[in-house]
Amino acid sequence: MESMSDLRIAFSASQRPEAQEALVRLTKRYGQVDESDADVVVALGGDGAMLDAMRRRFEDKKPIYGMHRGTIGFLMNEYEEADLPARLDRAERVSVNPLRMTATDIHDQTHRALAINEVSLLRQTAQTARLRICVDGKERLPELSCDGVMVATAAGSTAYNLSAQGPILPIGSNLLALTPVSPFRPRRWKGALLRHDAHVLIEVTDPERRSVAAAADNQEVRDISTIEIDEDRSMRLTMLFDPGHALEERILSEQFAF
Repeated sequence: MESMSDLRIAFSASQRPEAQEALVRLTKRYGQVDESDADVVVALGGDGAMLDAMRRRFEDKKPIYGMHRGTIGFLMNEYEEADLPARLDRAERVSVNPLRMTATDIHDQTHRALAINEVSLLRQTAQTARLRICVDGKERLPELSCDGVMVATAAGSTAYNLSAQGPILPIGSNLLALTPVSPFRPRRWKGALLRHDAHVLIEVTDPERRSVAAAADNQEVRDISTIEIDEDRSMRLTMLFDPGHALEERILSEQFAF
């Protein structure tokens, strides 16, 4: 990264009023460049704004620094207008790899998308979803009756995964969480921890009658018949955090929260 005096910053913001107000103040104070010309992208809002900014970095992989101007801000730093270039210069880097979703629908159309938090499957109707789960070519669960299931990264393990009673994964653990959503049968199945390089195949039983949607973060595809999930090791994204507030520390702290 450039020295703080020469740093070219691109600000992006969610549509929330507080994020838009911060955008006006910060661009007036520090200027604004196009993201294609920036050394760093500063995202203003909640975790959704951070994820949107990260998805735009799949090609150029520029670092992203988030400041909390939204609701949930687990991936964000505290909002402070003063000395921003100095904060960026001191920031700690955390690298994450997204998941790649390859989904086939009932019309034999293939859909691909990348996810930073999780790839999830959810029933579309009142009918319980019935899913067959294979890991690395081996059937691990012949039938899971549930509302859905997800594969979550360490960075995403404190988001939807945690709400579904999934485990919190430390950054650097090289693990993925396979977590069910409201499992009916087997009722006591709580999910599994997988290696980061595991290949997950999920088949929807009777997809015409028991329709299922798949989502890579908030990118949804409906009427899925099969889905494959892998970690994309060619894509390495960089998030910036203030010293002492890095994502690894936040995940550790969350495990001791009540």
